[in-house]
Amino acid sequence: MIHKISKDEVRRKVHVRIRRKVRGTPGQPRLAVFRSLKHIYAQVIDDTAGKTLVAASSAEKESPVAGGGNLEGARKVGEMVAARAKENGIVKVVFDRGGYLYHGRVKALAEAARKAGLEF
Repeated sequence: MIHKISKDEVRRKVHVRIRRKVRGTPGQPRLAVFRSLKHIYAQVIDDTAGKTLVAASSAEKESPVAGGGNLEGARKVGEMVAARAKENGIVKVVFDRGGYLYHGRVKALAEAARKAGLEF
């Protein structure tokens, strides 16, 4: 029998490969992205301490967007996470695309975060 690998299993394997190279430090934490069908989530993580420093998502009650399943929602989340990171004194991050292609909503979130002042 042939075992068919789902898209999510492929994404997880790619994410493991990315995580071998991408590490968040206190000086330059990791900006991790997770994308679902309805929402998009972003976290700034210090991997040495194992703590999430800042997070933003389209699923939050105070989110300015009804949903994150589109480019506009991703842009708003990118702006929100960048603003919250700057409030906490974080300017430089390393980008972790979470195994997704750098395209569409992931790219929109990254570009919005860069435009709002994050460096990566």
